Parts: sequence; C-alpha cells; structure tokens
Amino acid sequence: MTLGGKTRQILHELKVHSPFTLLGAATGIILMLLGRKFLVGQEHKLFSVFHPLHVVLSAMVTAALFEIHRKAKNFFVILVIGIVGSIGIATLSDCVLPFFGETILGVAVPTHANLHEHAHLDGTPDEHEHEGEIEGLHAHEHEEHQYHALLHLGFVEEWYLVFPEAIFGVLLAYLKPTTHLPHACHVLVSTWASSAHILMNTHADITLLLLAGMFIVLFLSVWLPCCVSDIVFPMLFVRSDGTHPGHAACILCGKKEKEEKS
Repeated sequence: MTLGGKTRQILHELKVHSPFTLLGAATGIILMLLGRKFLVGQEHKLFSVFHPLHVVLSAMVTAALFEIHRKAKNFFVILVIGIVGSIGIATLSDCVLPFFGETILGVAVPTHANLHEHAHLDGTPDEHEHEGEIEGLHAHEHEEHQYHALLHLGFVEEWYLVFPEAIFGVLLAYLKPTTHLPHACHVLVSTWASSAHILMNTHADITLLLLAGMFIVLFLSVWLPCCVSDIVFPMLFVRSDGTHPGHAACILCGKKEKEEKS
C-alpha cells in the first residue's frame, strides 16, 4: 500500500470512529454534571480510578502491537516501549490536552457565589461583604488567584498507581500478545479520565456555552491520542499488498486482529 493509500485509509478510520468518540464525549459531559451535583470533593478520586485504568488498556495495546509486528522477544525492550507509549498517550489525552482546554475555557475562574461561599468558609463576617468597592476588587482578585487551573500529571502525582498499572498491562500483553481489545473501552475510559481532570479545575458556573466548550475539549482530547495509538500506529504496519498483519479489535467497525500465520 502506498503512502497516499495509507493516509486515505487512516483518514477513513478516523472518520468511522468519530461518531463513537462523540458519544463518548457526551458520556463525559454527563459524568461531569453528575459529579458537580453528587461527587463534590471526589473529583481527584475519579481521576485516580480512570487514568490508571486508561494506562492499563493503552499499555496492553501498545506492547502487544510492538511485540507482534516487530517480532520483539526482549521483555525489557517491550516493557520500555509499553510504559513510555501508554503513559505518554494517557498523559496527553487525560492531562495535557484537557488542561489546555480548561485554560482556554476559563473553567477555574470562580463565580460571585463561589467567592462568598469561600469567604464564609474562611470565617469572614457577613458585614464585610459590602465594604468599599476598592477592597471588594482586591478581595475578588485575591480569590481569583486561588482558583487557577492546575495540570495534574498522573505519572508524577500518583506514580505509585500509574507505573504499576503500565507494567501490569505490558505483562498481560507479553503473556498473551493480542490486541483483541474493544476500542470502545479505550475511548470511554479515556473520556472519563479527561472529564475528571476538567472537574478538578472547574469552579465556574456550568453554562450551556461552557458545556459546549467542554464537549469539544473532550472530543479532541480523546479522538486524536486514542485513535493514533489504536488505529494510526497499526496502520504503519500495513504491508505493500494492502493487507494487515494485525489490527486492534474494534466493535465499531467489526474488525479483529488477524495475526500473520507462519
């Protein structure tokens, strides 16, 4: 298959998988709305569940693809590729891209209600709420400074969860190097991890405009990294006759891996 043919096939795969990624982004929005209502203060726990799970799925696929297609047998090499590839993709999808989206959307800017609630929690008397305009502006600026978006890096903050999960995923792939893993699971888990990251930084009121922006951020955060790891990477191994030695299983297009027979 020529370079142009590979490019067209990759674009076709991305187009085919975009509807489900949109659906995944919708579930992420639902998760954020429910989280804002029922899981206040538990956002980091959500991230601590979904992000490591995403790392496991990514490590399994990355290590298996490398082992199958490169005919790799050296466990140390497979381990390094699996860890770097999975943590790299998961960090980009769950942390870095959502952070940039949060910064652009301004989700960390507190609302007027947030400011008064925070002041009351700090023990500020009610009569101080209506002091002079200059003092109020200074207080507002001070509170805004406390609500700035933070980049939460799972492999730094929770290395004790992320790295063992990556190693576990590589071990599973090494013992049974198969990519018969539903692509849908990867998309959904990554979407929920990205949603949890956004939740951790969101202090502004949830408006329809903000929800629309969050939806776009979730879609891009998941669609590009996850599809690159599960679709584009396997396509790099397409043989010149146009056939695959292997392809990650996907319940969306009904494709399953067909390992090259000796």
